[in-house]
Amino acid sequence: MSDNGQNVIELPGSITVRDLAQRTSASPIQVIKILMSNGVMANINQLVDFDTAAIVASELGFEARAETIEEAVEEAETGEIPLWRQLIADEDPAKLTNRPPVVTILGHVDHGKTTLLDAIRHTNVASGEAGGITQHIGAYQVEHQNQLITFLDTPGHAAFTAMRARGAQGADIVILVVAADDGVMPQTREAIAHARAARVPIIVALNKIDRPDANPDFVKNQLAENGLVPDEWDGDTIVVPVSAKQKQGIEDLLEAVNLTAESLSIKANPDGKVFGTVIEARVDRAKGVLATLLVQNGTLQSGDTVIAGSSYGRIKAMFDFRGKRIRKAGPSTPVQIMGLNDVPAAGEIFRVVPSEKEARAIIEERQSREAQVAAQTPRATLEELFSRAQAGEDKELRLIIKADVQGSLEPIVKSLKDLEKDSEITINVLHNETGNVSENDVMLASASQAIVIGFNVTADAAARRLAESEGVSIRLYDIIYRMIEDVEKALKGMLEPEVKETVIGQANILAVFNISKVGKVAGGRVVNGEIRRNAKVRLLRGGKEIWHGEFSSLKHGKDDVREVRQGFEFGANLRGYDDFEVGDVIECYILEKTSF
Repeated sequence: MSDNGQNVIELPGSITVRDLAQRTSASPIQVIKILMSNGVMANINQLVDFDTAAIVASELGFEARAETIEEAVEEAETGEIPLWRQLIADEDPAKLTNRPPVVTILGHVDHGKTTLLDAIRHTNVASGEAGGITQHIGAYQVEHQNQLITFLDTPGHAAFTAMRARGAQGADIVILVVAADDGVMPQTREAIAHARAARVPIIVALNKIDRPDANPDFVKNQLAENGLVPDEWDGDTIVVPVSAKQKQGIEDLLEAVNLTAESLSIKANPDGKVFGTVIEARVDRAKGVLATLLVQNGTLQSGDTVIAGSSYGRIKAMFDFRGKRIRKAGPSTPVQIMGLNDVPAAGEIFRVVPSEKEARAIIEERQSREAQVAAQTPRATLEELFSRAQAGEDKELRLIIKADVQGSLEPIVKSLKDLEKDSEITINVLHNETGNVSENDVMLASASQAIVIGFNVTADAAARRLAESEGVSIRLYDIIYRMIEDVEKALKGMLEPEVKETVIGQANILAVFNISKVGKVAGGRVVNGEIRRNAKVRLLRGGKEIWHGEFSSLKHGKDDVREVRQGFEFGANLRGYDDFEVGDVIECYILEKTSF
């Protein structure tokens, strides 16, 4: 307690809205409202600086003080805040030197991310030709004007978000790929949101400019509408026209990366504490666990003992991105290591510890702490809510509602609020909005112990993964009265969990191809929703089901893809079945346990 009677809390140099709410025992909504009243617009997983957080804390009755370095290091190790923002502060400024920028590529699924990565890799691999690459380790380095650039070869929002969610800063710069013939798409907007949430500068690669229907000015206008005003329009976003297929504009893109990196002053201490991020990991039958690490500070050496999440081990061998065996790796260097006892998750923070004995002790303490937190944090299910209400512990049901159109939201909210009349439990709609269930919705639900309800919408894969890890319940409906009926039953303690089937997309088979060594391939177009590689599949003929199972492959053009959205064509094999015909309908669906 301070002299003025306020409680004292210690805050880091930057903190997310969600963490600030937890530390001040306030709801995220309260924190967001205070920020708004002070002219700051922020979402639940956005970072705010110490001064801004201190103002919020003051209005909530706390006196904020800056955290010590020791406390910041401990929090960074538990993944609560971006590691590099805290651990670099512990280094001697005189020993900090420039390090190569780390770049990741994001964008819409069909806009050429993979082709662009390949073009960069095969035209400009550092210190050698592309033929020198003997294995894929999820990252590589190129050289432009005698300066190294590290690329994370893991394009996609899931990998990028996993790193942020675990407190790591996987990239210094994001290249946003936008097709000049297609423009800004939903995934493009999602990528922009991810980069902004991580406070990472964006360079736009305007791809496919060689196409006859390319319309760069139209796309630039779309980018400006989404807050990315091109520098040629007096904005601060570098937009580089490229053709990944024709390998045009690659040098200009690398030059833009170098210019951006210079303005960021990206530094590390090669002789300091060794830490970084797990890019990817897998089990090899002959070599055991292979983990790709990105060193962010210090110098990693063969023989070091590494800890990453609940995995640990002494490095038996270390390889660079070409597969060449090396003994040490400095900041911004991607390496593949052998020697861990288990497969760490992508995005986990790794660090070097003195011995395996100490590594085991750290993991045991961490697991014990996590178990205590999990035991104290009840899952936000309606069954759990009802039992807590019966015991007098909780008298409020908190909901986040998503619907396809604005016209659906008002009757849904009104009908749910009407249920309060016959119940002892208050229904609090924290947030309602049109659009599919997103990660932000799940983050808000997690912080508020709320339930997400959707009408005529879907939940994207990243949101589902986050919901599962955070213990958030998502329920999706296509009939309003069933939604209201389920909530009413739950409030009365009568709702039983059920497995619900949700159709996520349909496609028409337009052609059947016989390909040697492959067999029959169905060529089709998605007419509704999306089809996913890992979803369940049924084949319809004349409106009747003739087969159900899974895809064995899904391609768009020559590329293997995880999903294909409405309007796009694809080629697919069905696992164990090839008796499909032109005119058949492929229907994709998922099964969910709809427990509140």
